[in-house]
Amino acid sequence: MRHHLPHAAPNQTIGLLGGSFDPPHEGHLHISEEALKRFNLDRIWWLVTPGNPLKSHGPAPLDHRLDACEKLLQHPRIEATDFERHSGTRYTAQTLQALFKTYPRTRFIWLMGADNLADFHRWDSWKWIMENVPVGVLARPGQRTAARISPAAKRFEFARISGKESHQLAHADSPAWCFINVPMNKASSTAIRATGAWKGGTGTQSG
Repeated sequence: MRHHLPHAAPNQTIGLLGGSFDPPHEGHLHISEEALKRFNLDRIWWLVTPGNPLKSHGPAPLDHRLDACEKLLQHPRIEATDFERHSGTRYTAQTLQALFKTYPRTRFIWLMGADNLADFHRWDSWKWIMENVPVGVLARPGQRTAARISPAAKRFEFARISGKESHQLAHADSPAWCFINVPMNKASSTAIRATGAWKGGTGTQSG
């Protein structure tokens, strides 16, 4: 495999942004740059998912999406990885457990859009995720209200760090999460695929 596991120096704090990246775009890069600054992270890894082999319609081939990520990424502190292919995991909780084992001296922060927080209670082992890794939530247009009143937000309201203190998330004990509003880039993988500009595949998953 041409893509290798990323290097992490001891005691680094690394943000994890998972998704199909089908295709990757400036919106992904924008929220990653904001997360680096607002959450005081050392690096960010894009966890490019292999996709579900049981689905007849999936994302473009993994290597194609990884190549597209690498062409887009010119930031020295952001990189893409196929860690889930190496670990054989599919669910976020499983991936986090594998990361903890592979990088025992690294501190991870899970990153997600506000739309993901709205549906977070439907994720496999979502309470375990909240209880074992700090979570940084970046608001997207039209999703702020649904996220803030979501079951996950209500369940862990006691663990919320204010946006003004977002820099504390990197060193907070779990459970801890922070919701920040940022000037958003409205680029969308779905919209890019709809234009026909992305020739990577016929996937229907949003990135």
